[in-house]
Amino acid sequence: MTTLELKTKFHKLIDNINNDDVLSKFYEMLSKANEVKKGSLWNRLTDEEQQELILLEKESHNPDNLTAHAVIKKNIKNGFKTIWELVN
Repeated sequence: MTTLELKTKFHKLIDNINNDDVLSKFYEMLSKANEVKKGSLWNRLTDEEQQELILLEKESHNPDNLTAHAVIKKNIKNGFKTIWELVN
């Protein structure tokens, strides 16, 4: 879908919403998303959180640390099991 198509559909969607609370929430969300600067989320993390994410990313390259897509789908279908139930 092109940018123009997305904008057109989005405008139509907004035009069909008659709930002021919903419109206000959409406005706030889009305003904030439009203001976000690259790296701002990363910069809000503590050093410990940043290091943990770096470690997680490295560990994700090891196939032994991954859960098969089929297993995830099965567990979600069976009631959104917790991650601990998936790995144990």
